[in-house]
Amino acid sequence: MSGSNSFSLTPKRWIESTNAVGIISKTGRYGGTFAHKDITFEFATWLSAEFKFYLIKEFQRLKDDENNRLNLEWSLQRTISKINYHIHTDAIKESLIPKEITRQQAGFVYANEADLLNVALFGITAKEWRDGNPSRTGNIRDYATLEQLVVLSNMESINALLIEQGLSQSERLLQLNRVAIMQMKSLIESKAIKRLK
Repeated sequence: MSGSNSFSLTPKRWIESTNAVGIISKTGRYGGTFAHKDITFEFATWLSAEFKFYLIKEFQRLKDDENNRLNLEWSLQRTISKINYHIHTDAIKESLIPKEITRQQAGFVYANEADLLNVALFGITAKEWRDGNPSRTGNIRDYATLEQLVVLSNMESINALLIEQGLSQSERLLQLNRVAIMQMKSLIESKAIKRLK
């Protein structure tokens, strides 16, 4: 019967009778049957359940490796964002925090500047995000996409420069929002970023 794997038909005869594409059969010393990998995998999985199992397990392992690599890239971008945050806070400390204030007052200035970036990129403050997501732990940045973290990292450096130039917070917010829009559009349309996903 042709439906069972006990059916016998030589590769050469099968190629000739079906005008098969993607498979070649040669005789002689260096001969053999050669096929496109998709045909080979299909034939091997039909022939051996054990091979099919190993093929599926290997595919799952490769997907897990890919996911781990993408998570690593996300962590790397989160780390870069944290490093830039120090550059950002140093600029705030030197330019925006008046002398002789309490640590709590200084904390308000830092939080206010962090929210400036949040509003420019995400459109909401940290408190608005927490109020809208009571079941989630962490903060808005912990749930950011890879693209958003790249832009956030860039915005921290740009804001540090804008602070040093003496721009008001409202002027900086407008400029940072324009930067966020431009960079997000560029990253989302980037073919290189699409290949990473």
